[in-house]
Amino acid sequence: MTPAGGALTHRRAVAVMVVVTLLWSTAGVVTRQLEAARSFEVTFWRSLFNAIGLLAILLALRGPAALVTRVRQGGWPLWLSAVCWSVMFTAFMVAITLTTVANVLVVMATAPLFTALLSRFLLGHRLPARTWTAILVAGAGIAWMYGAEISGAEPRHLLGTAIALGVPTAAAINWTLIQHASRRARPGGATDDMLPALLLGALLSAAVTLPLAWPLQASAGDVAWLAGLGVFQLAVPCVMAVTAARTLAAPEVALLALLEVLFGVASAWLWAGEQPAPSVLAGGALVLGALATNELLALRRPATA
Repeated sequence: MTPAGGALTHRRAVAVMVVVTLLWSTAGVVTRQLEAARSFEVTFWRSLFNAIGLLAILLALRGPAALVTRVRQGGWPLWLSAVCWSVMFTAFMVAITLTTVANVLVVMATAPLFTALLSRFLLGHRLPARTWTAILVAGAGIAWMYGAEISGAEPRHLLGTAIALGVPTAAAINWTLIQHASRRARPGGATDDMLPALLLGALLSAAVTLPLAWPLQASAGDVAWLAGLGVFQLAVPCVMAVTAARTLAAPEVALLALLEVLFGVASAWLWAGEQPAPSVLAGGALVLGALATNELLALRRPATA
């Protein structure tokens, strides 16, 4: 990682994003190995160790003085971004304890479209016809996934899916906010450093879920699994993703991020015994196909467009 130094080459940035999605995709399988920890307690431990990992990384990259200064002077963009990260960290783990990994990941795959819509209305970005088409097709895929099963589905699966929608919604707000911050140049041409928002978001998630998780019941084995998730499934890959995003175009990042869905569903199927329902496979294929086509067409546009 070279977040404080020179940018990665394009090939290395792509490789970094592939590793990032592999690390992100381990959450479902690891969660299924837990013995006693459930729902909010899972989220608390993961967010706590995520915060510890991020603190160590940011202290190494920025130093204590610079980190404290950035937090104190960050203003509302930094703190709103932290709230978005907190919602993403919390909603993901709560949702994955209520419904299947496939359901959560496919719902999360709508984040690029949510971001496109939000940036259209808040930042004035014009959406091409291909993106509007992708939005309609992805919406049809989501309806296909859940429409046939909505009447007979267990309430917890419906609740888990609804909570999972918080992840792409918060991600869309966060990405739009980060774009806004990147345009707000400071004296000397510097832009706002939004990495500390990751740490603040993890701390907020841990603080909010601790009262809901009390009394803690996780075994020592559970805590070890969740420590690994917090550091290696979240803290490290999040910093790596920010580093890669400095080299890759936004459509490339969005397209590569979809690998998390494929890796996550496949790993849960192979190692956790979660075979997706046919409607999830069909609808998920429609969603991913629409998103991938939209991003690939974006990459093929002339550089002068």
